[in-house]
Amino acid sequence: MGDVCGVGPEIIAKAFGGDALYGMCRPVVIGDVHALEEALRIVGLSLRIRELTGPEEALCKSGVIDVISPVELDPANWHKGQVSRDAGRAAAEWVIEAVRLAVADRIDGIVTAPLNKEAMNSAGYAYPGHTELLAEQAGGHDVRLMLASDCMSVAHVTGHLPLREVPERLTQKRVYDTIALTRDAMVRLGKPEPRLAVTGLNPHAGENGLFGQEDDLVIRPAIEQGRSQGWEIDGPLPADTTYFKAYDGAYDAVIAMYHDQGHAPMKLVAFDTAVNVTLGLPIVRTSVDHGTAFDIAGTGDAKEVNLIHAVRFGARMANGRKVEAED
Repeated sequence: MGDVCGVGPEIIAKAFGGDALYGMCRPVVIGDVHALEEALRIVGLSLRIRELTGPEEALCKSGVIDVISPVELDPANWHKGQVSRDAGRAAAEWVIEAVRLAVADRIDGIVTAPLNKEAMNSAGYAYPGHTELLAEQAGGHDVRLMLASDCMSVAHVTGHLPLREVPERLTQKRVYDTIALTRDAMVRLGKPEPRLAVTGLNPHAGENGLFGQEDDLVIRPAIEQGRSQGWEIDGPLPADTTYFKAYDGAYDAVIAMYHDQGHAPMKLVAFDTAVNVTLGLPIVRTSVDHGTAFDIAGTGDAKEVNLIHAVRFGARMANGRKVEAED
């Protein structure tokens, strides 16, 4: 459910108000019943809420929201649009419960609504965000962020760190691992032989060393390592032209070297539809690609479209994972 002080409960309520979710999966909410009741009131929907002790009890029926509520959350201790320690604690514990169920194969995947990092940290969960908490709970795996959409997908070799630290974090292994994880994800999404583009770090991909050595000394060997396995990979490519080609259909996914190199073009072409896919976990996890939006929380104005896209991509990833297991 994410942080109840944000728009998470409202976008969940709106998503259940239509029929789209049930055509993709058997949805179950892990969160707070009171927060969901309030969200239904805010968005003007009348749906039945069933509280469960486990996902196996779910009806997964239109007009009904099945909810697992493993954490007590006092309504007096949180308010819409305000940072709440209790809400941060609940949001983190719901993620932990979701991971526990996914690792036990009791659910096929996780789709997360936004949480508030300040609230989560004030409650004693010292993580930069969902991804790091998920990675630790699922087994401490080396994870990557991919933004996925129907028009373009971009994975990132590095994530939330200062730009000046990016070059020292780039290693041949890290670049290669990101290529491999991206390729695996695209296969699960229905691309059996994905075409991948890898950007350079420096302007013009270094211009043969004129603008930096990382492109030739670190990124190129990683690409060659992937090509030696028969993978279709181009690069290192100048980032300024690569995204146009990807958007035009030349590539199924792009591997970017740092956060803004990948996020900026994705936000331009798929602001409402791009979703966050966590690569490298032993479970499926997707997420909305927006924050808690405290400024509009409680107004009913938040749109559910990104959440529905996150569910759709999560379902595709989960189905792809099942096909892999059968093979």
